[in-house]
Amino acid sequence: MRNFEEKTTNTQVIYNGKVVHLQVDDVLLPDGKTAKREIVNHPGAVAVIPITADNKIIFVEQYRKPLEKSLLEIPAGKLEPGEDPEVTAIRELEEETGYTTNELSFVTSFYTSPGFANEIMYIYISDQLEVVDQPLAGDEDEFIKIHALTLEEAKKYVEAERIHDAKTNYAILYLHALGMK
Repeated sequence: MRNFEEKTTNTQVIYNGKVVHLQVDDVLLPDGKTAKREIVNHPGAVAVIPITADNKIIFVEQYRKPLEKSLLEIPAGKLEPGEDPEVTAIRELEEETGYTTNELSFVTSFYTSPGFANEIMYIYISDQLEVVDQPLAGDEDEFIKIHALTLEEAKKYVEAERIHDAKTNYAILYLHALGMK
């Protein structure tokens, strides 16, 4: 089997932010040549597929500045250092939707953009939702609108590109494969 490993010879930190850290690595390629790799370091994230008792999926609508438009997404958020993904999942579910759960099932995890970022996304699902007694908290710079849609309605939002991100598209495909109506 061929070795594709790239050995880092130097790392230059470009930016340390609230959400991401940026660096440029000089690497030695398997053929002996050198190259630069721009890398986004991210602590990881969690998303939840929340299903209500009447078989609707809860989505959050947020404005996404990099896209200059609003998207409907399943609730998600960034892992805190050392935090268990299940803890993050329940926290984000409560903060963003006003629901909580005692039954959370792991679905999958995946790297979001492995060509330039190390972010890993953990996906959970729950159909045992309970309303939280407190008002939505969210982050102080988040403005969120809640949507409860059937799977068929969600598919139409995909076609209209109102749902247009990987984690939410994955969730819809997953629910479709499960045979959700």
